[in-house]
Amino acid sequence: MASPKLRSITLKCLERWENETVHADRILSDLSKKHNLEPRDHAFVQQIFYGIIRNLTLLDVCIDHLRNHKGLKHRLRLILRIGLFQLRHTNIAAHAVINETVGLADNRQTRSLVNAILRNAQRKQEELDELVASLPLDETYSQPAFLIERWSRHFGEKEAEQLCAWNNEAPSVYLRLNSLSQNKEGLQAIRDSKSTHPVEGAPDDFLRLTGPVPSDWINQGLIYIQDPSTSLSCQLLEAKPGQNILDACAAPGGKTIWLAGAMENSGSIIAADCDEYRLVRLQENLDRSHVGNYQLRQIDWAQPDTSASDFPKPASFDSILIDAPCSNTGVIKRRIDVRWRLRPEDFLSMQKQQLEIVRNCLPLLKPGGHLVYSTCSLEAEENQELIEILLKEFPSLELETSRESLPWQDGFDGAFAARLRLKAS
Repeated sequence: MASPKLRSITLKCLERWENETVHADRILSDLSKKHNLEPRDHAFVQQIFYGIIRNLTLLDVCIDHLRNHKGLKHRLRLILRIGLFQLRHTNIAAHAVINETVGLADNRQTRSLVNAILRNAQRKQEELDELVASLPLDETYSQPAFLIERWSRHFGEKEAEQLCAWNNEAPSVYLRLNSLSQNKEGLQAIRDSKSTHPVEGAPDDFLRLTGPVPSDWINQGLIYIQDPSTSLSCQLLEAKPGQNILDACAAPGGKTIWLAGAMENSGSIIAADCDEYRLVRLQENLDRSHVGNYQLRQIDWAQPDTSASDFPKPASFDSILIDAPCSNTGVIKRRIDVRWRLRPEDFLSMQKQQLEIVRNCLPLLKPGGHLVYSTCSLEAEENQELIEILLKEFPSLELETSRESLPWQDGFDGAFAARLRLKAS
């Protein structure tokens, strides 16, 4: 049975998530380090914390049903979410769930109320199942109605529901073998491991991992944790040894590592990002992964005064990769709080920022060179429509090809990538 303090830590995670603007993964990381959680305990807190965020609306509908829609103090509602999620979405013994969740309450009165509601939930499982089956998609899957409406229009109602279901599953862990590692025996041992499995439809160096990630695989730079959808943009770029490449939005570094491998650590990669904290993480990842042909630059390409003058000379790169900041609707499964941060107006706002980034990077591309634009968004404003705008604004650009990954169809995160060529004349 999990330690009682783990549910207390989960409650702290939820309180911080609701009261601060920090993302869930950062909150979990901070509190895990503060309390020196072992991997197993970290995983327990993550399961409940992330699970509650994924099922937030659904849990509250069930709590209100059990409470007959009577008001609850907010901290008490957080405690009930912790208990109800475990009762309905985990295999933890009900008596342990109820006893430990009751212990989170502040006084006898609230402990009595938590106990009564959770025992009621245990008795009325079939009734709650019938309630859930009658709910609209936005309540069943705890995803904003405006997103479901968008996806239904663009992909179809059946596909939208499949996407909602996909988003609420715990994500698989994928790794990519690092071709820059000289430890060929270590790489082969990972391929031969019983915990790694080939990934259908993905490049050969991607493997699905079952079980915990061995820290020595990461520390020795043998692997990088990476979803196969990230391969779209790197494959389209077709990096070659000796080239000069700009990775304009490089952090945390997965695509930079791929490019360096394709270049066999020759030529040069300028790895840029706007955030100093992310640059530190980027450098750590590149150094650990044996990348030797990079330089770091802190640049905010979205600022209107950013121009080619920030580099030694214009038209200096053979290829440019712009893995643009986006709405992240293709990775809601992995970035769990995205669904609660998005607003309908965000897609055009992101498009404006993305266009500015491309405009500021484009003068750095050599004639005849390639610019690959990519996102982890499923939204047309950030993908197909943006490419159409670029082609109209810059007649010197031509679209060579584009690809997308659709989660319910391909089994990976959602992604989009397009390769544009700057005409030589």
